[in-house]
Amino acid sequence: MLIDQEKCIGCKRCVPYCTSHAIYLKDKKAIIDLDECTECGVCFRVGVCPTQAFYQQPLAWPRSVRAIYSDPLNVHKETGLAGRGTEEIKTNDVTGRVKHGFIGIAIELGRPGVGARMRELEKMSIALAKAKVYFEPKNPLTNLIDKETGHLPSEILNEKVLSAIIEIMVPKERLLEILKIIQDTGKTLDTVFSLGAASRLDSDGRWEGEKLLSTAGVYYRPNAKINVGLGRPLIP
Repeated sequence: MLIDQEKCIGCKRCVPYCTSHAIYLKDKKAIIDLDECTECGVCFRVGVCPTQAFYQQPLAWPRSVRAIYSDPLNVHKETGLAGRGTEEIKTNDVTGRVKHGFIGIAIELGRPGVGARMRELEKMSIALAKAKVYFEPKNPLTNLIDKETGHLPSEILNEKVLSAIIEIMVPKERLLEILKIIQDTGKTLDTVFSLGAASRLDSDGRWEGEKLLSTAGVYYRPNAKINVGLGRPLIP
């Protein structure tokens, strides 16, 4: 995103709307720090600029990666979905991607106000690739990950996004081992991350990872995106 310096009147109305703190004033004009800008498009869409000075410049690879993972209106060509481009494991009651005996894990790096460089996501994907995990193919980030090494394309490593999600699936017997890898890698990251785990329910109504986490003393908050009958489950 850019600001037309001829139109800008330095009113500062746009500054608090930037999700990555990339807008600042210089010589009484609003400027966008393009290195910090994630191309989320919020500053343009909120329409607070009285002179309509914001405009979207053409985005070529690798900068286009920023908009792909930051602009909620962007549609991912790999999945046809907007936002992060994935339905995520939290919709498993409909999608049925995580089978009995397996745990789906989603690791989201970055948040609005913080963001994440793609090199931080690569640190996590390398650690997981070494552990021989299964990367979820319906996640658009998986398309960029070398499944053997975990490396991302070198030209995108400095690109900054609001957030991006790595999704994997592991046998439930490996859950605690993989969580330890994620926790250890998380200590090396220059951003924040959140973790979600999902599985099918046991016959007694408990989810298959609950006992493992409780035994290990891992605190978790039960959460779900529940199908209320608006979608037909793909599995019984």
